[in-house]
Amino acid sequence: MRVLVTGGCGFIGSNFIRHLFRTRGDSVSVVNLDKLTYAANPANLADVDRRGNYRFLKGDIADPAAVAAAMDGCTHVVNFAAETHVDRSLLGDASFIETDVRGVFVLLEEAKRRGVVQFIQISTDEVYGTIAEGSFTEASALNPRNPYAASKAGGDRLAFSYWASYGMPVVVTRASNNYGPYQYPEKLIPLFVTNAIDDQPLPLYGDGRNVRDWLFVEDHAAAIDFLLEAGQPGETYNVAGGNEAENILITRQVLSALGKPESLIRFVDDRPGHDRRYSLDASKLARLGWSPRTPIEAGLRQTVDWYRAHESWWRPIKEKDGAYREFYRTQYEQRLATSSTSAKEPG
Repeated sequence: MRVLVTGGCGFIGSNFIRHLFRTRGDSVSVVNLDKLTYAANPANLADVDRRGNYRFLKGDIADPAAVAAAMDGCTHVVNFAAETHVDRSLLGDASFIETDVRGVFVLLEEAKRRGVVQFIQISTDEVYGTIAEGSFTEASALNPRNPYAASKAGGDRLAFSYWASYGMPVVVTRASNNYGPYQYPEKLIPLFVTNAIDDQPLPLYGDGRNVRDWLFVEDHAAAIDFLLEAGQPGETYNVAGGNEAENILITRQVLSALGKPESLIRFVDDRPGHDRRYSLDASKLARLGWSPRTPIEAGLRQTVDWYRAHESWWRPIKEKDGAYREFYRTQYEQRLATSSTSAKEPG
């Protein structure tokens, strides 16, 4: 098996590559194609960089030449490469369309030309939109409510169309919110962990009662590895952590794990179109024989411990990266100036 992993220097991609080598050893080889945008870090894979069955290529999935070079000789493709942060998409970043839609098209065209054994498109639960009660199944209608979710829905359905139109062996996965080591500190858990370590305020949107299902990244990596063998062409699989919780609860658990006071919580103005609740029915994947193994308490403890032990990984991002600091200022400075220690009513 020779796997092209796109976006392999990012959060989920790097954990997936590490998982492949840990479970499959020398029976698999990996080509990692990554554009090295702000959220990617080659240091995420320093422990596998010298392996003879690992190769890194810097390139953009929207560049046909880079994709052709990377896919040469590969039997499987797993596409993690994406712009992923809702807040950035709300600022009008056109790269979401370029990467999450056009990039998927370029990958699919090359995979079709080469006749790969399997193409796994990594999608997200956000393509379904919000749900008040019950859980989304793979047959639920898509109703993305922010530009990021819409761009992922476009890539998701484009991938499926290559199975429907050309018989390409495409599998689509839709996972719930990932967390764990190596996550760029713009997302809720790593942002709050690193802010709390420094006794900085934790900007929590609205009333903090938005519900997410939390999936430990190592469980997600294991699910995708499982689907390399068990996934059926043309099928979509929800990948859930089974850990639904309000954001305020996760925030309090982070503070408790660090021994920090809840007075660090600042309720700030909500972001536009903030989905109230995500929930996935992952019974289809369970029937194939896979289920998550990490409860939120254990996974969150591992995550907090990792960020505490790896300040050399995240401090340069938060303290020296001008682009990160500008994003944080744009996103939170005004919100924090008008923040409150009591919950804000949802919009």
